Amino acid sequence: MRHRSRPPRSPCRRPRSRRPPRKKILISGGGRCNFTNLHCRPENFLSQNPHFAKSALARYTPADFLDLVHRHGIAWHEKKLGQIFCDHSAQQILDMLLAECAVANVGIFLRTSIRTVSHSTGFHLIAGEQSSRAEFHAPVLIVATGGLSIPKIGASGFGYEIARQFHLPIVEPRPALVPLVLDEEDQQQWCDLTGLSAEVIASTGSARFQERMLITHRGLSGPAILQISSYWREGEPISLDLAPGAHLAAPLLAHPQRDTARFRAALREKLPQRLGDRILQLDPPAGFSNRALELWEHSLHHWQFFPIATEGFTKAEVTAGGIDTACLSARSMESRVPGLFFIGEVVDVTGHLGGFNFQWAWASAAAAGRSL
Repeated sequence: MRHRSRPPRSPCRRPRSRRPPRKKILISGGGRCNFTNLHCRPENFLSQNPHFAKSALARYTPADFLDLVHRHGIAWHEKKLGQIFCDHSAQQILDMLLAECAVANVGIFLRTSIRTVSHSTGFHLIAGEQSSRAEFHAPVLIVATGGLSIPKIGASGFGYEIARQFHLPIVEPRPALVPLVLDEEDQQQWCDLTGLSAEVIASTGSARFQERMLITHRGLSGPAILQISSYWREGEPISLDLAPGAHLAAPLLAHPQRDTARFRAALREKLPQRLGDRILQLDPPAGFSNRALELWEHSLHHWQFFPIATEGFTKAEVTAGGIDTACLSARSMESRVPGLFFIGEVVDVTGHLGGFNFQWAWASAAAAGRSL
């Protein structure tokens, strides 16, 4: 049953972004826009309701968006792991979307703050300043305001404010796909290796990602860390397999002579030299017996860090949490307030790194559009 209460007229609201409708597209994928992923599945998304995204994703797939890209003559390539990028520039995706808006006679109002939103038989918006006030009336309102990540390009909590006004629940927003900060002791032990990159398996709980890790001046980043950050909670450890698939002790176990020099050489065969040397410095084997080497090998594949924080919304690629899916229709994205829809990042659906969050934006928008 739909909830039909009519919230009071809202007070003066914080302005939404005054920037052109382009920034997040243009900065994505290193300027080439990782606009979808060929392997997009519901398992690539996290939400309090892991089933919520299934309907929208099934009805608007990566192939559907690629059909649109083809019609506009945009060349693309698969980089790795199904990640799809423009051959040339993210500007092409922006131009395509703006062209589609023009065909549909969509009006775009830039540098326009929303002062009030109210609802009776439809929606009434008052925008602009007192000297240039504008009013809009519509039977439906679709909120596609994104999350809190990267405020310097205009991100704000405006969508959450609208949800709160209409008494809709919100899963607490938090930074996701974001670098992790280590404590002072770990920084002293590791962060002089800033810029060092290595293939690892990062895990926390049941989440597990094998990609590259990057050491930064404050902690850890790189695709593996960004991925696991969406699942990490403060106070929990992350576990790193620093040599995926390798058995570094094997050469020593098979050799009658075992010493530190041979051990160091074995490390350098499989790991970046500086990383191998640092591991040996911080955690040398207790000896060269079979048991000591096996214990050391286990430690290498289960190295634990206890991050103290993330780098926050300023460095986060997306925002996890958002409008609780319990109050939304999975088929249409309409909330329990008739005519009020929420789509994209503002909803509690967050994708993995690699084009999944754009695909959720396209799929949830298509779901809402088809219901109108």
